[in-house]
Amino acid sequence: MPRSVLIAGCGFVGLPLARSFVSAGWDTATLTASESSAANLHGEPFPALALDITEKDSFRNLTRRRFDVVIHCASSGRGDANAYAAVFLAGTQNLMANLEYERLIFTSSTSVYAQQDGAWVDETSPADPGRKTGQILRQTEDLVLASEGTVARLGGLYGPGRCAPLKKLLEGRASIEEDGARMMNTLHQLDAAAALHFLARTEASGLFNVVDNEPVTEIDWFRYVCQRLNKPLPPNGPRNLDRKRGWTNKRVSNRRLRSLGWAPNYRNFKEGLATVLGEA
Repeated sequence: MPRSVLIAGCGFVGLPLARSFVSAGWDTATLTASESSAANLHGEPFPALALDITEKDSFRNLTRRRFDVVIHCASSGRGDANAYAAVFLAGTQNLMANLEYERLIFTSSTSVYAQQDGAWVDETSPADPGRKTGQILRQTEDLVLASEGTVARLGGLYGPGRCAPLKKLLEGRASIEEDGARMMNTLHQLDAAAALHFLARTEASGLFNVVDNEPVTEIDWFRYVCQRLNKPLPPNGPRNLDRKRGWTNKRVSNRRLRSLGWAPNYRNFKEGLATVLGEA
């Protein structure tokens, strides 16, 4: 019998993840929050059920409850702390209470590292976010880790159709914070999906950072992109202290995950942005 996986959230990361499991021969099913999202997935080679994981009563509509692996990669939809509590914490609690599985994987964020000095951080480093959103992620992480599950802290996601600093640059809204020395830790959409697939396949439990191999300063990121697009550098400005998950500056290490045999296809942001810049 093929191994089975249920993916809660079939969006930017969940969709390529589901496709990769199907290609690998896994019995794959997905959950998405709305009927319209489920309808948009009608042509995919896996079933997509409209089910709101934030509502425990929604699980009454789930006819199948046993899977080898359950992966929570649903998005908060850029919501506030209330949305984080609903999607991440309550959503995880509802998945744990209503499903049977061998392993639960939760996708968190490297934003939980609140360091501001540009130092390297790994899975043993303190993760004490100051903002409520980050605190909710940490609470959810602890819940999953206490059940011997797996937590993947993803770096700044980008890929075709999604790249926040590029969007701001093209819209004329970008600025370089102070001298541009703040470190960015990036991760291509397909590498995020590949890492989650790898963690499911290898049955690895515990905490893992998922980023590319080379953190980059903000100024170097903009220098490269502006040169490629023949655009001037954006102006310098103050720190953006209004970030939803707080202002941080750190280099995130992926050494632990790489020690298991995983490696990103896009080793740095320059390799990953090739197709994205082609669309700009």
